[in-house]
Parts: sequence; structure tokens; C-alpha cells
Amino acid sequence: MEIDLTPKSSKYVYGGEGGSYFSWSPSDYEGNTGASKVILQKNGLAMTSYTDSAKVAYVLQGSGTAGIILYEAKKEKVIAVTVGDAIALPFGVVTWWFNQNDTELVVLFMGDTSESANGIFIGFTTKFVGRAWDLEEDKVKEIVGSQKTRKNEKGMALNCLEARLDVDIKNGGHVVVLNTKNLPSVEQVGLGADLVRINAGSMCSPGFSCDSAYPVTYIVQVSGRAQIVGVDGKRKMEIRVKAGNLFHRPQTLVVSKIADEEGMDWFSVISIPNPILCDLAGRTSASPDVAPEAENHLRYKRTAEIFFPTPNKEE
Repeated sequence: MEIDLTPKSSKYVYGGEGGSYFSWSPSDYEGNTGASKVILQKNGLAMTSYTDSAKVAYVLQGSGTAGIILYEAKKEKVIAVTVGDAIALPFGVVTWWFNQNDTELVVLFMGDTSESANGIFIGFTTKFVGRAWDLEEDKVKEIVGSQKTRKNEKGMALNCLEARLDVDIKNGGHVVVLNTKNLPSVEQVGLGADLVRINAGSMCSPGFSCDSAYPVTYIVQVSGRAQIVGVDGKRKMEIRVKAGNLFHRPQTLVVSKIADEEGMDWFSVISIPNPILCDLAGRTSASPDVAPEAENHLRYKRTAEIFFPTPNKEE
């Protein structure tokens, strides 16, 4: 059966004055990775919710507060979240999210849905919450807004926009990889993740999984093109991707991306916490099956750790 590799946009599920909930159906993709997105307006609260699947949350826009109760934990952790933060949420965690600011708080969730019933998050205004808790609206704002927050309590979050770069190529782009070293909680989740940002016109070299890793990718900003090639060496498709798209790459396929004139950022969740990802360009890359003369030419053109080949320049 032919696998559908076309990028998908989220579908509106429901919402209210306080916010909206969007999702992608796991049935659209191979594997058990699903995704959803919450948009909270000012004073919007995503009610306390049980996480029925292991997932990674990534803050796409704005800032706010998150409450996290780990399984069998005696105390709730309340942390400040801002754009670029990635938070690993193990199965069974209880969370809530609150936006006390004028700018929308937008949070993306991607994770394993193999044991998930639905994994619902939704934002409500404090008026609805007050009715549920039998409290006046101003009291709800006071209670939620007065929660003492910590930026990164015991490694709960990693800001991918401020973290140490794992790959940094001048005029090309850079990568931050989430793993058990910089975000220990990903081990409990059983997932890995990375944020890739490439400059205008730059290319992310053709890559594939050397193990059982299965990535699902969300385009965070701007747009570009992606080519996907199968194990038979034939191009499966060339697709255009833009901000808000979600697409996947099965384990057996190779993918390469080229940014448009404004660059491109994407955030991927990977099915194992410490994946081994290989590239077909660069000094340490796997070599394609070509004649020795051609291989030497490739290695000369792609020197010293070049992960993001920059556009050719006229000499």
C-alpha cells in the first residue's frame, strides 16, 4: 500500500473565548505518533488534564505558566514557559496551562498515541473555570496567576532557542538535539526531539535513520521544499512545506530539505530518546555507491563537517 507522505495541516476541533484546540489524526501517518496544538488567549486556561500518552510539548509562541504533576509525585511543579521551550511529558502526567499575557500562547504537542484514548487539551476562560470550581472569576485569576513559578525546575524544560548548539554551520543553519543529557526527562517519555533552523536558500543534507527512529516534523516558521527518496533510489515525491504543516518520514526513506528565501525552522519528535541519524553529505557521512573518482569529488565539495550545504555562489 502506498504511504501518504503529503504534509498535513491541523484541523479545528473545538474552542471557546479562552482558546482553541487543533489536532492531526494519527491515522494520517504510519506509526503511532500523533499531534495536537493549543492556542490560549489572554487569561485562557487549559484545564487540568490527564496525559494519556507520552509526548513532548513545544512552545511555538508567547509565554505563560504550566502546572505539571508527575505520576506518584507528592507535589505539583509550576514552571514559567516561553517560546522555544520543550517539555517532556511522560505517560500519566497531569498538566494545566495558563496564559496571563496579551500575546497568544501557542503550544504544540507531539507524541506516542499507541495507548492513547484521545489526549485532549482545551482552553477555557476563567469565567468557565470559576463556575467549575464554584469561585468568582477574579478569584480564579488570583489563584492561577499567583502560582509561584520556576523557569526550569530540575530539568523539566529546555529552551531550544537558548540551548547549546549541537551543529552550527556559518551561513547554513544549526541544530539543537533534545536527549537524555540535556533534558533527562525524555528517557521517561521514550522520545527524542530536535529543533533545526536553516538560513535562506540553505539545504539540510539528505538524511535517514540508522536505527529504528521514526521522526514526525512540524514546520515552525516560513517555508521550503522537501525531497523524499526510497530505498530503491527512486524519488517518492517533492513537496512544498510551510509553517503549520506536519509531515513524517518512514524509517526506510531519505529526506532532504531546502529553505525558501526567508529560511525555515522545524521541530521534530523522534520515536526513541537517543536516535542515530545519518547523512549522505559531509566528511563523516555515509558514502553513496558511486565510482571512487566521484566519491572523492563529493568529499572535496562537502568538506569538514558540513551538515547544511549553503547555496552555490558565483566565483
